[in-house]
Amino acid sequence: MAKHRLTRRTFLKATAGGATIAGFPLPLRAQPKTFKIGVIHPVTGALAEPGQACRLGAQMAADAINAAGGIKSKGGIKLELIVGDTQTKPENGRVEAERVVNRGTRMLMGSFDSGSTNAMASLAQQRRVPLLIDIAAADPITANVAKSIKEGQQKVQYVYRNFPTGSSFGRKAVQYFNEIFKEANVSPKRVVLMYCNDLFGQNQARGFQAAHKAANPSWEIVEAIPWPEPPSDLSTEVSKAKAAKPDVIAPITRPASALLLFPEIRKQRIEMMGIVGPGSPGLYEAGQLAALKEDLEYVLTSVPWANFKNPKTNAVAEEYRKRAEKETGKVKTFDTNSGYSYDGMFVIADVLERAKSTDPDAIVEAMKKTNYTEGLMQYGGPIIFNEIGDNPNAIPTMIEILGQKPVAVWPKDAAVQKFVFPRPKA
Repeated sequence: MAKHRLTRRTFLKATAGGATIAGFPLPLRAQPKTFKIGVIHPVTGALAEPGQACRLGAQMAADAINAAGGIKSKGGIKLELIVGDTQTKPENGRVEAERVVNRGTRMLMGSFDSGSTNAMASLAQQRRVPLLIDIAAADPITANVAKSIKEGQQKVQYVYRNFPTGSSFGRKAVQYFNEIFKEANVSPKRVVLMYCNDLFGQNQARGFQAAHKAANPSWEIVEAIPWPEPPSDLSTEVSKAKAAKPDVIAPITRPASALLLFPEIRKQRIEMMGIVGPGSPGLYEAGQLAALKEDLEYVLTSVPWANFKNPKTNAVAEEYRKRAEKETGKVKTFDTNSGYSYDGMFVIADVLERAKSTDPDAIVEAMKKTNYTEGLMQYGGPIIFNEIGDNPNAIPTMIEILGQKPVAVWPKDAAVQKFVFPRPKA
C-alpha cells in the first residue's frame, strides 16, 4: 500500500480553513502582509538633523496608523517603512530609491533636498513606483514629469508633492514682506537677496525675484548674491551685501551655510532693519539654535510650519519631543521636517484606503482624488493635487526666532505671538 506524505499544504487544505482536527488546534492563518514604503532622507552628512527629523516624523505616523488598525479597506495591512539615507549627496537619491524598490517597496516618500528628490523622481517614473514628495521645493521636479506626460513621452505620472514649490514660496514671501512692513508701519526700500547656489537655492531665488517683479512692491531687490554650497567662507559675500546698504537682508540658506552667514553678518556690523528670509531650512532646528544663539534672535523666515493652534498638533509635538529625546538624548522640536513627513505618511494611508487595489496605477488614481483635511501643518485648504502633481494649498508661515525659540508670527490666523520688526538695536 502506497504511503502518502502529509505535507503542510495538504494538511491545511484538508481542514476547514484551519479550524481544528482531532481536537488539536491548527496554526493560525498568516497575518495580513505589510505594505512596504521606501522612506528616504539625508540622515547623515550636512543635512542630517532635518533628515533625521523627517525619518522620525514618518515612523511616528506609521506607528500611529498601524496602532489604529492599519489600512482597513485592505484587510488591515500594516505599513512597513524601508528606510534609506542619501548621505546628503544628491546623486544618492536614485541609488537609495532603487535599493529600497528592489527590497519590495510599493511606494516612495522623500527626500528633503531638491537634488536627491529629483533623482528619486526619475527612478519612480521608470519603475512605476508612486512617489510622494514630503519635502523638496524645486518646481522642475514635478513640472518636468507633468510635461513629459502631456507631450506623450510617458503615460502615467507617479510623482506628487505635498510641499510648497519655489515659485509659491516666492509669491507668499513677497506677500508676507509687504504685510509685515505695513503692519510694522515701516518702509524698507533696499533688500539684498543672498542664496546658496544649488538647485534649491537657485529655484527659491528665481521664485522670489519673479514674484517681486510681478508684484512691483515699494521695496527693491538691489543685489542678488549667490555662494557655492557648502561654502568655506562668506566674508566676501557679506561684504558685498554690506556695500549695497541694505534695509533688509533676505537669505536663502542651508544649515551649513547658516552657520557661517549669520556670525559674519554680526561681525561686519551691518546697519539694517532686520533679516527676513524668503524661505529656507536651517534657521529653526535645535542644532542651529544652539550653535548660532543670539545671531538668530529676531530673524524672520518664511517656512512651512505646524499649526500649533490645533490641539492634535500639540499632542503629537509633545510625543515627538519625548520620543526624540529618548532616541537621541537631545531636545527636538516638531517642525517643518518632522511635520511634513508625519502628514505625508497619513496622506499615503488615506490614498491606500481609497485605492481600488495596491496596483501602482490604482494608487495614482486615488492620489489624484485626494482631499485630505486632517493635516497638522498650516495649509491654505485641504491637501489636494493639481495637474502638475503639486498641492496648491501647501503654504509657508512666517516664523521668528524669539527667546531662542521659533514661533509662528504671520499671517495673523497662524500667529501664536506678535513679530518684532525692525529688530531692536544692540
